[in-house]
Amino acid sequence: MDRRSFLTKAGLGAAGAAALAAPAIAQGSPKVTWRLTSSFPKSLDTIYGGAEVLSKYLSEATDGNFEIQVFAAGEIVPGLQAADAVSSATVEACHTVGYYYFGKDPTFALAAAVPFSLSARGINAWHYHGGGIDLYNEFLAQHNIFGLPGGNTGVQMGGWFRKEINTVEDMKGLKMRVGGFAGKVMERLGVVPQQIAGGDIYPALEKGTIDAAEWVGPYDDEKLGFYKVAPYYYYPGWWEGGPTVHFYFNKAAYEGLPPAYQSLIRTACHAADADMLQKYDYKNPTAIKSLVAQGTQLRPFSQEILSACFEAANATYAEMEATNPGFKKIWESIKAFRTEHYTWSQVAEYNYDTFMMLQQNAGKL
Repeated sequence: MDRRSFLTKAGLGAAGAAALAAPAIAQGSPKVTWRLTSSFPKSLDTIYGGAEVLSKYLSEATDGNFEIQVFAAGEIVPGLQAADAVSSATVEACHTVGYYYFGKDPTFALAAAVPFSLSARGINAWHYHGGGIDLYNEFLAQHNIFGLPGGNTGVQMGGWFRKEINTVEDMKGLKMRVGGFAGKVMERLGVVPQQIAGGDIYPALEKGTIDAAEWVGPYDDEKLGFYKVAPYYYYPGWWEGGPTVHFYFNKAAYEGLPPAYQSLIRTACHAADADMLQKYDYKNPTAIKSLVAQGTQLRPFSQEILSACFEAANATYAEMEATNPGFKKIWESIKAFRTEHYTWSQVAEYNYDTFMMLQQNAGKL
């Protein structure tokens, strides 16, 4: 018996054959089209691209029935207003970083990155297995937002400086493009934080309007050309040890989706989250060598500076915990896991990496 004859006799016919051929999930998938506003320009392919990755996965999994249209910063709303657009249902989703909304409530920043918090691996462990996603969503619900991790850059660089910074005294009066939590901490050490949009950083450094600026890391920073006007490139960016980029969804819109679509969103966000970190880990090694070849002077922050910043950060945390119960609840959870994470990390991981780095420095790799 041929296949057509069998299907006809079974009562399926051509329509039934088509149904069998379609992806199973697509058969019961309603048509949904959402808009997502990014906080990033298209030129930053790693960060902006995270939203495109999410859109691609959702479309493929639903045979094109669940589409998320991605818009760059400024196309619908400015990048730093992305969360507001989601909260007000101007758009259904955004791709942003929680610390951009530090001024509204510092609790926004905790699940993204705050000074001397967790590394990328540590914050991901807390998010997915330490209750972090649920804790953060308890807070976000007040703003009609549901959030999921959507990328990580890994530990960032400490920024570009027009002159060397060796002591805490050297930081006094320094005008630096740095905002949010890090800016508040640095103020305690005499730094004058400056809020400057990404596209305005280069001319500000070139003219001496600012003395230093932080951005992300080698791959993204090279594109912006900072090495041409600020030769000293410091590390590490202690305020962003493992910054998580988030997908924020309008809470009502998310809860109105079929359960299968909600599950797909959670899965696709998880995949996009991992994809971004992998891209940075692959691209940054080449970029840092390129920057050094073009004259960039790599410099570590001194232990004096790091220790002073650590103490200033702790003093800032104490003030916030005393006045913001929501902040305190999440920060206490992060701190508890931070202790466990760095206890374990210094055993096998640290010693293996240190040994391999020594071999690389000796030219044996």
